[in-house]
Amino acid sequence: MPSNDRIEAALATTWPPAALRRIGPVTLRDGAGGGARVGAATVDGAFTAADLSGAEQAMRADGLHPIFRIRPGEDDLDQALAARGYLVRDAVVCFIAALPDLATARPPPVTTFEVTWPPLAVQAEIWAASGTGPARLAVMARVQGPKATILGRIGDRPAGAAFVACDGDIAMLHAIAVLPDGRRQGLGRHMLTAAAFWAQRSGAGMLALLVTQENAAANALYQAAGMTTGPAYHYRIAPA
Repeated sequence: MPSNDRIEAALATTWPPAALRRIGPVTLRDGAGGGARVGAATVDGAFTAADLSGAEQAMRADGLHPIFRIRPGEDDLDQALAARGYLVRDAVVCFIAALPDLATARPPPVTTFEVTWPPLAVQAEIWAASGTGPARLAVMARVQGPKATILGRIGDRPAGAAFVACDGDIAMLHAIAVLPDGRRQGLGRHMLTAAAFWAQRSGAGMLALLVTQENAAANALYQAAGMTTGPAYHYRIAPA
């Protein structure tokens, strides 16, 4: 299992914000509307109440609702934000596996296709129908290293899309989407396998992904695929 810092580095490379800036120990992210994963602030090391207040003010000045990501071992930060009335949102867990354990048998013919960047229009439509709009496509476009998209099909029609990118020996799978009428037919597993084969050819040794703990179906899928749970985190968001 890679260290928490190594997984953090892979996340930063494969799902990057539009910009970063530091205010004391706080890193502020401009997610450009791409969601909490690229927009939440993080705190490194010791901090004071004034540090948190300064970060809050900076986020509000940028027109953002203050949100922090709480990583493993950051109990003091979690308690400090809770005392300020911050609410817990979206507990997230990392799944990871060695690629030889995932890239075993290829998906059935014409079930999945690797598509180099940019994605096909139909993939953008599938993502849009699943809540992954232009701002998150912009996150994918910002990735500078090896990257690809996966198109999934059920029968003779497109039904799934995913994005995969490499940071050295770790590939990360993001934005996995399957249309409602294509679910529970094994397409998610086939796209996971297709991403693993692409990552293996791209020089990675591991595949990781992030999923909310409340997404029971996705958690069950990754567990059944033999993936191991890694570091978990959650967000704290300021009250309205």
